[in-house]
Amino acid sequence: MHKILCPSMMCADFGNLDNEIKELEQSGIDIFHLDVMDGQFVPNFGMGLQDIEYICSHSTKPCDVHLMIMNPGDYIKKFVDLGAKIIYVHPEADVQICRTLQMIRDLGAIPGIALNPGTSFEAVRDFLVLCDYVLIMSVNPGFASQKYLEFITPKIQRFISEADKYGGYKVILDGACSPEKITLLSQIGVAGFVLGTSALFGKQENYDTICASFRCG
Repeated sequence: MHKILCPSMMCADFGNLDNEIKELEQSGIDIFHLDVMDGQFVPNFGMGLQDIEYICSHSTKPCDVHLMIMNPGDYIKKFVDLGAKIIYVHPEADVQICRTLQMIRDLGAIPGIALNPGTSFEAVRDFLVLCDYVLIMSVNPGFASQKYLEFITPKIQRFISEADKYGGYKVILDGACSPEKITLLSQIGVAGFVLGTSALFGKQENYDTICASFRCG
């Protein structure tokens, strides 16, 4: 199965961003992953609007935007206009999540939900048919370099086993995606991985070598 590789650009070298984009694309990545945080839904701040627009406009690969913000439905059009092709929203932050997911599709982007570690399958099952992607957080959102929460694995398996009943959404893992976890979880059906400091950035090997190893593993 082809692994969808999504470098987390929050971890990239912003002093050399053009080259980072070029080298990542040449390595065969699939989607640029862009994190947006508001300091309320998560206790941190992420990428700015100018960063989002720049990467979307200078890349040939699609960009997804992970909105770790309160009331994401208020900002969907903004991120579509900036160039986002896939938009993840947190149901924990949106009391009108079904309306927001439909808005994403109506505006021409691909809708997905992102789930905190404590959010269960049962809590979101009724609107999974509105999603093309389910981004499962294996760490608490907001910070890089956290450890994988092992209790998440059974939840991942549940989402994978139920996918065909709800339109065939793809499961993407976000958080502590080490090479070992990528190998293990791809074998049980995880379609894609957000790559941060655990697997891709700040390593001695170049992006070509690292991404090739994920393809083979």
